[in-house]
Amino acid sequence: MRRYHASISPIGALSGDGSDPAADLESVVGAGDDFAVFAPSVPALRSNWETLFASRLLQMVRADRSLLPDGDVEVVSLDAKDVPDMLALVALTKPGPFRLRTVELGNYIGIREGGRLVAMAGERLWVGDFREVSAICTHPDVQGRGYARVLMGRVINRMLHAGETPFLHVEWTNKRAIDLYRALGFATRTEFALLHAKRVA
Repeated sequence: MRRYHASISPIGALSGDGSDPAADLESVVGAGDDFAVFAPSVPALRSNWETLFASRLLQMVRADRSLLPDGDVEVVSLDAKDVPDMLALVALTKPGPFRLRTVELGNYIGIREGGRLVAMAGERLWVGDFREVSAICTHPDVQGRGYARVLMGRVINRMLHAGETPFLHVEWTNKRAIDLYRALGFATRTEFALLHAKRVA
């Protein structure tokens, strides 16, 4: 059982080697802490856990190496000083886990209007040369202006220049996002169960 530091992400993974997953979880997740996992199947939890969210995710990969248009909108780099604004946007739009130190996992960019952060995207997980596009979110006040497409174009193009293959995760019910990702060249690789739970005792 491994996991990120709680200030970075609740995401973790279990080995799947036949050991007791509940005991493995409790060896690293203390009372009051939370844990998230996405996998072909998720562990059954004991009664001292509360399920916060359960769903299914599509994992999508962009094998196409062609660069994307990245628009003419002013885009800014985001770092630790921007975290309060990033957390506020995530709380409003709920693109997935984002915490105080998530920004340390990769490059994040955004669009500001009147000083307010209204859209962002960045990088989170990576496995070898596969790099995850993550935290794609747009404030409801500015949806429909193509900001997600612009930011994803910048993030994906950086990955392609680095020889990386972009992938992402999206909740299976989010048809609007899935349609955008397909238009940008992503194809579904597989589907995962998603579980986010809190240990209450």
